[in-house]
Amino acid sequence: MIHIIFVCLGNICRSPMAEAVFSRMVAEEGLQEQIAVDSAGTGSWHVGEMAHRGTRRVLREHGIDYEGRARQVTREDVGGETYVVAMDQSNINELKRRFGDDLRVYRLLDFARESNTRDVPDPYYSGNFEHVYQLIEDGSRGLLEMIREEEGI
Repeated sequence: MIHIIFVCLGNICRSPMAEAVFSRMVAEEGLQEQIAVDSAGTGSWHVGEMAHRGTRRVLREHGIDYEGRARQVTREDVGGETYVVAMDQSNINELKRRFGDDLRVYRLLDFARESNTRDVPDPYYSGNFEHVYQLIEDGSRGLLEMIREEEGI
């Protein structure tokens, strides 16, 4: 089983959106028996909460249901051959600070085809959830392509 975990700051906006979008792509490709998808945050202040209402709304508008609850990333989440996919450089910096510089971590938008930015902006205060959705979808397409090629699936 191939494991992917998406990581943002609080695990209520960006990373759950990425988890939901990527999970749908995996299911559409018939790969749900080969790829497990999860998300977590670097911070603990939202643990147990539902995804932000803006995230849930945008996902619903795109036909995706999401019921996950926020949690904090652990060492077990990032170990082994897991693809750790962060939403921005500050998430990468925090992950490496906590789990070591040798952590294999990717930035989602490094896989984007249409975006000229590399950090997924946090919509928590801006409310720009649709824009974030579009960025995540673009990056997720490229990520899935890379995983399929790298893993031979």
